Amino acid sequence: MAKYGAADKSTPKELRVGIVGTAADVQLTRAWLPKLNKMAIAREKSARRYPNWPGAPQALGVTFVVEDRFVRPLDEDRLALALHRSSAGEKFEELLELFDAKIQGLFGDARPDCIIVCLPDELADMRISNPRLSAGEREALERLQREEEQEQMSLFQPSPEELKAAEELRTQAEDLLFRTFYRALKAKVMTHQNPVPVQVLRRETIVRPDAEGHSHATRAWNFATSLFYKSGHEPWRPADLPANTCFIGISFHHLKRREGDVVYASVAQAFSNEIEPFALKGSLVPHDQRRDRQPYLTEAQAASLVTDVLDRYEGLASMLPARVVVHKSSTYQPEEEKGFRSAAEARVPACDLIWMRSTAFRLIRKGMQEPWRGTLCTIGNETYLFTMGYVSYWDEYPGPHIPAPLEIGSCGATDIRERAREILALTKMNWNSSEGLGRYPITISFARKVGLLMTELSDNQTPNPSYRFYM
Repeated sequence: MAKYGAADKSTPKELRVGIVGTAADVQLTRAWLPKLNKMAIAREKSARRYPNWPGAPQALGVTFVVEDRFVRPLDEDRLALALHRSSAGEKFEELLELFDAKIQGLFGDARPDCIIVCLPDELADMRISNPRLSAGEREALERLQREEEQEQMSLFQPSPEELKAAEELRTQAEDLLFRTFYRALKAKVMTHQNPVPVQVLRRETIVRPDAEGHSHATRAWNFATSLFYKSGHEPWRPADLPANTCFIGISFHHLKRREGDVVYASVAQAFSNEIEPFALKGSLVPHDQRRDRQPYLTEAQAASLVTDVLDRYEGLASMLPARVVVHKSSTYQPEEEKGFRSAAEARVPACDLIWMRSTAFRLIRKGMQEPWRGTLCTIGNETYLFTMGYVSYWDEYPGPHIPAPLEIGSCGATDIRERAREILALTKMNWNSSEGLGRYPITISFARKVGLLMTELSDNQTPNPSYRFYM
């Protein structure tokens, strides 16, 4: 991008940014944001992994601008009053309404492309016990929390990176036991009519000295990339994915139910080069609808979810895909295979069902280098793909432990090497940072972000499908 610019060349020359926050934070942000339009020198040791920031006009082809009409400082008196509420629940709700009202005021005919929300540390870290839970629901979630902890440790002794990666696959019971301000605000914003995506900014990002942590250049790369995507444009696209293919990730999330029980909600995340990525909520799954400690879909539920994805794909692309590839973080049950295939093959010429999961398998290379990212290892009928590992262009391995591969497999015959190439390409599609490298493909990696925001919505609220609201 520093050399050729962003993949999306259709952007206007200026992207208009709105700002919501305290008067002090708004002032700091207005002074800092123009720095994104200028060059910055990276201070990190690895020049290839952490390149200089050439400025938004060179890297993205745009200039970020802030117009006075899109700046909304908070009412300081109301803010102080809300912060001094003795009840944590009342404080949470009043602050949520205060920020949301200012953000919603920018959703008119004249609107910014993206809104920066400046959160003080107290609010960025705020969480409260979820008051919406009944005693029965809380008891069920606490029981699930104990089950999840035992399940994680019973598989193998995972590294901290693997534990973090596993948590990203689905919302945990703890995510429902507590509400966080950051999550509640993003969920509330997406429920409004014709909303604008928001980008949260902590004061630390602005005021931290260049010599501490990531340099200003690296922070500029990451923040500008996210702003660019949330403004409606793609920084990069996969170059060699097959055309007109719809990749669908299936995941499950805990959601509460009024009867006092806890159920899973199925979610489909879809990605294609032809359309904007989207997420759709599927059927609710009873907690006891599990095999091998994993929830699964019935044939009717699986068929309905794929049908909904294909309907939306056709609405966005004005045509059906030539091929569907389903990704799942556990093996397929017979009901799921039948439902996915019947719904897909009734409308699409080809369908692949691929699963991937963490494994205790490790590979040690002779010499000083770790296994390379992209290594595919086959032992008998088992296949392992290293989505993390030594990166030759960087000349380093970006991790403290031995790289852990994903075990991948197929439900039905397929070319597993080509499916591995697709998975590897899709691990680069996280526009939350500029590194372009992840452990899981985008079809799976955004599962928890989607699930977390959906837990904030009521049963009669339809979540916004666009990825831009979940990042």
